[in-house]
Amino acid sequence: MNLSLPTLALIATLLAAPRLLAQSLKEDGPTEVPFQSLSSTTLGAFGRTALALNPDSFKHAESANFIYHYFDPITAKQVATEAEFFFRTIAKDFGRENEAVEQKAHIFMLPDKEWEEFKRGASLDPWTGGMHTGNELFITRDGERPQGPTLGHEVGHLVVQRFFGDNIPLWLNEGYAEYISGVLYASYYRARKYAAKPHFAGMTLEDYIPLEKLTTLTTYPAQEREVAAFYIESRKLVSFLQQRGKELFRAFFADLAKGTSFDSAVQSVYGVSRR
Repeated sequence: MNLSLPTLALIATLLAAPRLLAQSLKEDGPTEVPFQSLSSTTLGAFGRTALALNPDSFKHAESANFIYHYFDPITAKQVATEAEFFFRTIAKDFGRENEAVEQKAHIFMLPDKEWEEFKRGASLDPWTGGMHTGNELFITRDGERPQGPTLGHEVGHLVVQRFFGDNIPLWLNEGYAEYISGVLYASYYRARKYAAKPHFAGMTLEDYIPLEKLTTLTTYPAQEREVAAFYIESRKLVSFLQQRGKELFRAFFADLAKGTSFDSAVQSVYGVSRR
């Protein structure tokens, strides 16, 4: 299970003109269909729990790579447009854009009330704004209200799992999701004629986690400040490695996903060792 922090960095353009953006979208939204008409009706425990919160209000639709469960058609249109754009961008980032999708992922969009009930039932941390587990993705989303990079973060987890499996180190999984979510929103808005650039949160030197500890963590830090530092530093490390070259980063990511240690992968791919 992968949990996202509350938005670490709000995209300025997203906050400035959400209604203008919604009006400018030219993509058609997904068409509502009965639940039983979806290409896949198999849900995990969390998906079944979410649908049971308010079963009479849920609507259902699907697009090329996702199945949507939602309350509001405007929300569904925005999420579908973003999710498909994010999926394509991440696939291209890994050079996997021509791979066919065998099974569509489910995205659940829950308004505030249902989201709070879902969090309590799933025993999620209070700050959680989205969750990915298995082939399901859950976010709090309601109408045109701006959400920051939460959806991109969770789609990042989902696509990475699809390409590389479940054996991805925690720092790399969260660091890539944080990195790509900022890149995705900036790219999404630039494609719609906005002057957008990725914006990321910073951290102080005293909050840095030693590299040896960061790259071997298997659980999230206990304290909220340490959690924030973990996400930011993981993102910074991913960004640094991305800047060394796209093909090198892809090879490094694949090595770690196969179980190679951080030091061995850095030595093999980048030709340097940690001293």
